[in-house]
Parts: sequence; structure tokens; C-alpha cells
Amino acid sequence: MSTLDQAVAALLERVAGEVILPRFGRLNAGQSEEKTPGDWVTIADRESEAILTDALLRLDPDARVVGEEAASIDPSLIETVAQGRVWLVDPLDGTNNFAEGREPFGMMVALVEDGVVQRGWIYAPVTKRLCFAARGEGAFIDGTGVTCSERPVRQPIATYSNYWFSDADGAAIERKAAGVLDLRHGLRCAAAQYAALVDGSHDIARFERIYPWDHAAGSLFLTEAGGHVARPDGHPYALTDTGKGLLAAASPSLWKRGARVLGAITD
Repeated sequence: MSTLDQAVAALLERVAGEVILPRFGRLNAGQSEEKTPGDWVTIADRESEAILTDALLRLDPDARVVGEEAASIDPSLIETVAQGRVWLVDPLDGTNNFAEGREPFGMMVALVEDGVVQRGWIYAPVTKRLCFAARGEGAFIDGTGVTCSERPVRQPIATYSNYWFSDADGAAIERKAAGVLDLRHGLRCAAAQYAALVDGSHDIARFERIYPWDHAAGSLFLTEAGGHVARPDGHPYALTDTGKGLLAAASPSLWKRGARVLGAITD
């Protein structure tokens, strides 16, 4: 890891220790609210994003910062993520879990140049596990290089974002997956979901929301480890994509298997 990489990793650990962990399971009334139905924000999200934004700008004054909470106030910021050098920040991913006092939750930062993710950091505050990737340089967990691998002795373990599906649609997906995939509910935390695809806990993941801060660091981490990420119809994923749906898997062949159930692609 370069000096910059180490500085970002240290920053995430510091902010987690000072802002996020002291409030885990200890939120007071009024310290969390719904931004939109079912989508929560807490004081920890806002305070950590403010600190990260200031520190990242000092680390690289030539870059701009686009954070999740800033973009919730000014949605036009999303349109700028492919312009120039940008820090993309998700200060507390898995906020709904965090607000309920349970894991998983994480922190994600990505450095983007002209719409291409160059470096990504995923930090788990509770375990202090750091997932890191640099374009063309590989993927790492706590400093050790990692690659994805298929496990042919079992059905692929696939998760989907049931939280964002209607009961009827969720039931239809589960019927379609029967005997094909070991289908489970999603973790409600992209930071943890991408890490699970690389460490072998899961094989396939279907996401519904495709905000860039949720997927920039994770998609780079997964693909540098040998996995595959694309829209459910097979089109390449871009940070400026809108709409719903993203399918990620530990290999291209697993992606195709997942797409038969969770997407709209054929061989």
C-alpha cells in the first residue's frame, strides 16, 4: 500500500473509533431519522462524513468529495461522480443495521478518476478488517492478497436485497431459485456483502439500489480479486448508472448462474 493508501486506512480506523463505535447500540432518541421510507440516517453517518470529507480533501486537494449524506441533500452531486478526480464516500454503510444495534455495517471510500475507480477501501469497524483494492494491483484483506474461488461441492450461496422487494416478488424469486441456488436474504450492507463474495462466505449477490458510493469500492475489490459485476441484463456497470439492479459474483461463471435466477441474461 502506498502512503496515500495507508493514510486513508488510518483515517477510517480513527473515525470509526471516535464517531461510529461509541454510538453503536447507544443511539438516543432523535439521533436517527428516515431520509426516505425505509432508509435511515444517524448522527454517526453525518458526523463521520464531515470528518472524512475534511480529511480527504487535505490528503488530496486536487480531488472533490461526493458523500452519501451530501448527495441526499443535493442529488445533483451524483451527476458529477464521473467528472475529474473524486473521493466517493459512504461514511456508514448498513445504517439500518447500525440504527437497530446490530451488525453488519461498514465504511467505504473510493478514489475515482473520470468515472473509473482507481482505489477502494472497505472497513469493518467492529472487527477492524480492511479490504483494499487498487486497479491493476489486486485485492487485499488486512494486507494479504486475495482471490475469489468457486466451490463446486455445494450449491452457490446467493443473496438478494429482499428488503427492497415486494413480498410477491420475493416469493417468486425464491421459487425460481429452489434447487438451483442456496438463496438467502441480503446483509443490508454492501460493504459486508462484497467482502463476503471475496472471502468465500457467499458466491452471488443481487443488489437493488445502485448508488455509486455503495458499489465503487466494492466492485473494484471484487473484480480485482477475480469476480464479476454487471447489471442484471449483462451490461457493464458504470458509476453513473441509474435505475435499479446490480449482480455481483465470485466468478464470471457464477455470475451467469446467478443471472438465470436473479437477472435477465441468457447464455
